[in-house]
Amino acid sequence: MQTLTEFSPSIATSEDEAQTSAISWAAVAAGAVASAALALLLMAFGAGIGLSAVSPWSDSGVSITTFKMGAGIYLVCAAIMASSVGGYLAGRLRTKWAGVHSHEVYFRDTAHGFLAWAFATLLSASLLGAAATHLVGGASQVLGQNTAQTRSGPADLFVDKVLRPAPGLTPAAVLAVANSDQAARGELSRLFIASVRDGHDVSATDRIYVVQVVAARTGLSQAAAEQRVSDAIIEAKAVTDAARKAAAHLALWLTAAFLAGAFAASLAATEGGQLRDGTRSYDKSRAGKL
Repeated sequence: MQTLTEFSPSIATSEDEAQTSAISWAAVAAGAVASAALALLLMAFGAGIGLSAVSPWSDSGVSITTFKMGAGIYLVCAAIMASSVGGYLAGRLRTKWAGVHSHEVYFRDTAHGFLAWAFATLLSASLLGAAATHLVGGASQVLGQNTAQTRSGPADLFVDKVLRPAPGLTPAAVLAVANSDQAARGELSRLFIASVRDGHDVSATDRIYVVQVVAARTGLSQAAAEQRVSDAIIEAKAVTDAARKAAAHLALWLTAAFLAGAFAASLAATEGGQLRDGTRSYDKSRAGKL
């Protein structure tokens, strides 16, 4: 005696579909690994191109504005290419769903591409974070051997400028200023850092003290020392503001790259899924002509 499922194939396929996962994690993982590997390759290639385009000489290489714009566009293009490959593989390699509506298949393919992009993003971030930690750790071990002889504070450059000996001093006087105690240098450095970090000028009391220290150690007049301190504070704030703007632009370009990558991966997954199932419209029209 024949069973009901033998007369109703749709019931059998519905029962099979209910027991099958809607996500092919193997396909998602494969697409994510491929996308992350391609992204790292493109980033390495882009770094090589970027280093070849810039130059420390003023009359060669691209301008900083062109470099920033080109780097941002390349970042978006690299994200699109890497994510498209990963999403396509995730859609093409996923398990074929029988008896599922075409709208549901489209949604699942899109989800596969998005998950592949998300997995690849986390994987790339982990790899880059581990590499950066390793490089920073190695550099710290090297620099730690010369900590007593080397200053590495962010405000040391500006402290050096304000404590530079006045023009016309004898070599002995210049040497005496250069060999001055480090306590004053550390105090001035902390004042510069606090001023830049808090976003306001040095207080009047601190400014008077800094001017007196600079005048005493450099041989400058009170007015010249005050002008030097003001110039150093303005320069420090300008450098900090430029770094802030560069970080903001990089964050915006990264956001654009992430959004473009997510969209490209989702779209590529639907293309791969349609080719996997043979449901592409141009495939049907071509098949009808043959």
